[in-house]
Amino acid sequence: MPDDSRSFPRADVVTFGCRLNAQESALIAGLATDGDLIIVNTCAVTGEAERQARQAIRRLKREQPHKRIVVTGCAAQLHPERFAAMPEVARVVGNTEKLRAETWREDDRVAVGDIMTARAPSPALDGLLDQTRAFVEIQTGCDHRCTFCIIPFARGPSRSVPMARLAAQVETMVAHGYREVVLTGVDIASYGSDLPEQPRLGTLVKHLLAQVPALERLRLSSLDPAFVDDALLDVLATDPRLMPHLHLSLQAGDDMILKRMKRRHSRADALALAARLRAARPDVALGADLIAGFPTESDAMFEKTLRLVDDMGLSFVHIFPFSPRDGTPAARMPPVSRPVVRERARALREAADAARRHHFARQHGRTARVLVERSGSNGYDEHFARVRLIEAAAPGAIVSAFIEGSDSEGLIGRVA
Repeated sequence: MPDDSRSFPRADVVTFGCRLNAQESALIAGLATDGDLIIVNTCAVTGEAERQARQAIRRLKREQPHKRIVVTGCAAQLHPERFAAMPEVARVVGNTEKLRAETWREDDRVAVGDIMTARAPSPALDGLLDQTRAFVEIQTGCDHRCTFCIIPFARGPSRSVPMARLAAQVETMVAHGYREVVLTGVDIASYGSDLPEQPRLGTLVKHLLAQVPALERLRLSSLDPAFVDDALLDVLATDPRLMPHLHLSLQAGDDMILKRMKRRHSRADALALAARLRAARPDVALGADLIAGFPTESDAMFEKTLRLVDDMGLSFVHIFPFSPRDGTPAARMPPVSRPVVRERARALREAADAARRHHFARQHGRTARVLVERSGSNGYDEHFARVRLIEAAAPGAIVSAFIEGSDSEGLIGRVA
């Protein structure tokens, strides 16, 4: 079982948003050793996310008035002046600056640089730090300009970590006892485009599995379907240590909406990719992100997105009601009414629930390999389905569990 304990003081870090933010918060907690600080690591994916961060800042100051609040993350990068104007906030730190040790030894009120000029990848993160799996950031930033997304302006251009450095980091994680590593980033499918040799994601995955033979499980975070390369399909087909669960950033199932989103794939491309992935690994489980009620979306366009859940055989679907983000082209497009957005999101959630239940039902009677969480009473199988164990098992172990049933939360298994 990995030991992530620390003996030195640590600032409190409150995290909003994505897994990458959570990963970076763990690094920040190690760098900022002033126990009198509360660091709020914000998200900017929607206006609501920024509102929730401001609300939390006010609450934290009321509850702990003696502590100094530092705000960082994507919302702070985009709007440092808004947070600096809050009387509760002592300091604002940008996305690049928050990962530098020297930043936490300084005390300038606003430390936010021009992230669009950033050229170096993030510092190596030392393991970090879910229940029993390690997260390794392979790149940050994004060079695309989807019309609904503000994140490229909060994270800067795509910057990739060299393969040799990543292999050494994964090897360190395995030596520390981690049996599963998750590759993360803002746009991991674009990995390598800025490196001299321009390796693709599939090349990196092959390299890591070859260089770290003791690594038992390798998992990928969300992928842009337009950039899934042949080498990745090949390693999916040939190395069982790459987990058979891929989450795709689909967003819509109608070609006109995809074009207005400025996505780089069509509906036919998505269906073809699903077929290729299943040809490479028949047991692969596919997840996806879908947006409900994008501006100009008609009923017929929405129906194509709704049908995509079944047409692609998706197992895990995340639904996002469209929320306009100031500064993006989509915020200026003719909107769908909020009641219609909510109804379309509801219909998509129903389809997603049915797809998840169908996936769970197909697992009944099989034996899954489950990475046990810290509680010992549950874990996650190869497809990243949650498994509740009838008898507890050793935290951090990978156990064989016979799947006896399922409920709304996941699978139910008995250790074989």
